Amino acid sequence: MTTENDKAAIEYVLHTAREEDVKFIRLWFADILGNMKGIAITVEELEDALARGVTFDGSSIQGFARDTEWDMVLLPDPTTFCILPWRPRQNAVARMFCDILTPQRTPFEGDPRNVLRRCVQEANQLGLQFYVSPDLEFFYFKSSDDPTPLDGAGYFDQTPGDVATELRRETVLNLGDMGIPVKSSHHEAAPSQHEVDLQHTDALTMADNVMTARLVIKEVALGHGLYATFMPKPVSSLNGSGMHVNMSLFKGDVNAFYDADDSLKFSLLARQFLAGLLRHAPEISIVTNQWINSYKRLVPGYEAPVYTSWASGNSSDLVRIPTFKPGREDAVRLEYRAPDPACNPYLAFAALLTAGLAGIRNGYDVPPPVEGNVFEMTEAQRVAKGIKTLPGSLFEAIGMAEGSEILRLALGDRVLDTLLTNKRIEWERYRSHVTDYEIQEYLPLL
Repeated sequence: MTTENDKAAIEYVLHTAREEDVKFIRLWFADILGNMKGIAITVEELEDALARGVTFDGSSIQGFARDTEWDMVLLPDPTTFCILPWRPRQNAVARMFCDILTPQRTPFEGDPRNVLRRCVQEANQLGLQFYVSPDLEFFYFKSSDDPTPLDGAGYFDQTPGDVATELRRETVLNLGDMGIPVKSSHHEAAPSQHEVDLQHTDALTMADNVMTARLVIKEVALGHGLYATFMPKPVSSLNGSGMHVNMSLFKGDVNAFYDADDSLKFSLLARQFLAGLLRHAPEISIVTNQWINSYKRLVPGYEAPVYTSWASGNSSDLVRIPTFKPGREDAVRLEYRAPDPACNPYLAFAALLTAGLAGIRNGYDVPPPVEGNVFEMTEAQRVAKGIKTLPGSLFEAIGMAEGSEILRLALGDRVLDTLLTNKRIEWERYRSHVTDYEIQEYLPLL
């Protein structure tokens, strides 16, 4: 049923398309791995697409329809309409994200956007709104075949004449033109590594924004003859790229994570949400860190988490509680540091929210914050503190995910089973592949 708000949004799209000389509209959606997919229509087809959707072959998309379920429907979300600023203004190009419907026009259970919307609605039923703010890290290289850093800079360095400064500026301006505000951008720790921090908003909008930001960052780099990558660990000797996710829950306009009487200004509800994340972190790693390469980043010595610990202000732990700033009750949040920017943001946010809500529903006790460096503890000390270890490989992550009730609750049977099948295939391909390391290490000796 179309509401008055829907009608107003559709009319805005049609009016703006006419006024801004839009000729093509890209209809975007994501497969279960978080790859951007899309179909382009002309403006002449726009009104019909908004009313009836656009049929496409779902059997060709990873995790979508089975061979006997070819015809799926893309239904554009008019609230996501915007013009692509890097395209010409004459015969302009716009985009909308789409929801996936079955041929019977019901929400498709394999649609990642639908998965996140369902999880958000479950939080809403508890009177809670879920807000996120991710920090996207990535590298600029000369090409996809040449991972040589473009600079030797480090954290926050300002290098005169550095082409990346212009790339970041252009990226932020493009995102702003698309209605995606950026808090900050800067050079990261590793040479040629950079970060763009997106301003917090609701989880579904943010997942759309992450998908958009990844594409914009790549488009801007390509426009300068360079390549941007969100590969978690492209260079073995350098820090990998993470996507630290700042999270909070609100009740209306009130931050439910804030408690004036707590030493950290962190409420009981926030601590229970944190406890849910810590308890279920290993099993949801298959979603937050879904690639073989993801686990090359989650190793000691490179500012990435390995253990399920938390602390206030410490960046070596899985969860960090940023220092409270007086007068900023709305900014109280936690930062979950495991995800990498190559994840599917819809599924990652859904899994994180479901794990956190499990902590609230079940009243999980949060362990004490870690004092000192968790990497310097012995295994016995970590066990005594209830600190678990994140998976060390995709194979381990698959094993931890297979019996996860939290993941099945978050993703649904279809998405979880399809994802696990995909990842088992990926691991088997990797397991049988002879790497350069093996050739260099063993061929001269054996």
